[in-house]
Amino acid sequence: MTSQTHESARNTDAATAARETSTGADAGVRDGQAHVLVTGASGLLGSSVARRLVEAGHTVTTLQRRPSGVEGARDVQGSVTDPDSVAAALAGDGELPPVTAVVHMAAKVSMAGDPADFDAVNIEGTRTLLAAAKKAGVTRWVHISSPSVAHAGTALMGDGASPASPALARGDYARTKAAGELLALDADADDFRVLALRPHLMWGPGDTQLTERIIDRARAGRMPVLGDGGALVDMLYVDNAVDAIVAALPALERVHGEALVVTNGQPRMIGEMLGRLALAGGAEPPALRVPSGVGLVAGSAVEAVWTRLPQSAKDAGDGEPPLTRFLAEQLTTAHWFDQRRTREVLQWEPAVSMEEGLERLAAHYGGTTV
Repeated sequence: MTSQTHESARNTDAATAARETSTGADAGVRDGQAHVLVTGASGLLGSSVARRLVEAGHTVTTLQRRPSGVEGARDVQGSVTDPDSVAAALAGDGELPPVTAVVHMAAKVSMAGDPADFDAVNIEGTRTLLAAAKKAGVTRWVHISSPSVAHAGTALMGDGASPASPALARGDYARTKAAGELLALDADADDFRVLALRPHLMWGPGDTQLTERIIDRARAGRMPVLGDGGALVDMLYVDNAVDAIVAALPALERVHGEALVVTNGQPRMIGEMLGRLALAGGAEPPALRVPSGVGLVAGSAVEAVWTRLPQSAKDAGDGEPPLTRFLAEQLTTAHWFDQRRTREVLQWEPAVSMEEGLERLAAHYGGTTV
């Protein structure tokens, strides 16, 4: 966001406490090929993965703090930090069999905040879910991580998935995601197969974490380009991210116990992509230019004061710091990745190119691609 699952009677109480509800036809759920728990399914990526799994004929349970809205899935509202909610999600509902596979996406995602909040969700929540899943008989685990778990502030050019390092990761999000990934991979075994996927800079229509933040900040004149904007970066269109995550479940029959970075495999200059995403969203390209060194210093200064600001000051923008040192590093250093191992393991290729993705984005937001 260590506990274990409960006996049958207590699972019934847990299900009630977690406000379990059905969001689709019972027959469509029961006829699935496997029972997959998707955590964090109220966000764009999580709900899209859950929806795709339902369409593929799997039985799907979702676990998140608010309704997922995924038709055909069994919805459990709760948190991975709450053992009762976790037990309810894993146990089935009397008619459905217990969960056999987990796609774990729930996370505390932010550029700043109380370190204890990141620890609680991204480390302890993962630990709670892992322990309960193993006890419940789950045999497959797809762990959604981030390339930031292996980013120490320097350029990454043509790298694969380097080992996650909580000690070197930049910021509390990356630090705790690194620790969570290590917990998952340490749990890997022949009877509990784990793959960690690291989607990189996912974007697309409806994405509020990156896409709409860039568009809104560009529209408000608050989206800077640091340096010359020439650093090459890989990104990942949302539909491709969904395809890769779904492909990881059958891939676990062939390969397990490793991490894979997932991108479109089409590096672009960061300044170009910021401008094109803004245009596709109906905003003007960023006009604010900041020297790289100034951006790094400013990001560090913002981090130092952000948590002490009153909430009203934070809410004056989009609730996130205008700049952090981690963000400044991301905007000024190359980070693109060798995708050969990822595509070999997943037997997957991106179906949507960067250009097609930009066309879809422009159609969604009423912007332009030129």
